[in-house]
Amino acid sequence: MLLLAFGHIASEVADGDLAKFDESVLLALRPPGDISDPVGPPWLEEAARDITALGSYTVLGIIVFASIAYMILMRRSVAALWVLASIAGGMFLSNALKAVFARPRPEIVEPAARVFSYSFPSGHATLSAVTFLTLGALLASQHNSWRLRIFFIGLAVILTILVGSSRVYLGVHYPTDVLAGWCVGAAWAALCWMVLRWLQREGTVEQPSDDALDEGDRADG
Repeated sequence: MLLLAFGHIASEVADGDLAKFDESVLLALRPPGDISDPVGPPWLEEAARDITALGSYTVLGIIVFASIAYMILMRRSVAALWVLASIAGGMFLSNALKAVFARPRPEIVEPAARVFSYSFPSGHATLSAVTFLTLGALLASQHNSWRLRIFFIGLAVILTILVGSSRVYLGVHYPTDVLAGWCVGAAWAALCWMVLRWLQREGTVEQPSDDALDEGDRADG
């Protein structure tokens, strides 16, 4: 479903059918007659820059490095290798798709952040989806508690949405760039999650244990 959605968006973008939609959204986020700054107070624009940094190579690299180091210290080398392969694969996929579509960045508004690559799909949206959803799935898989599973997956989804939305607000991506990035990033994360489940069934990666149950789940049981 996610790949079909990506394919549909990519086809519409290539044909130019969504150009009016993209432009109208970007212009709606700028004051009438002024395309130099996004709508809202100065602190909101600064907050958007802080949020968008969560999807940068630097921040995501630190998060992934810390996660892998932690798993190695916990002697979970297979899980660490799975995380590294998942994130590296998502990064390669994002860059490959950018090179294939080679869509220029938006020019209808003045960007409020610096950019260095093509526009479609959004790398921040793709890599934040891959990284946060992959790590969220890993953390959720280590617990039987449905409350903890919802917390980890919900937090991953919220962070992904915030990062992608900030790219449109700052004017460095069209909405369709971000939507496509979410689709391909979530699809890749879902594929990686299926691999993780297979590794758990094979006993290569630890299954959630009974001590992961919280008191509320014990009471429900």
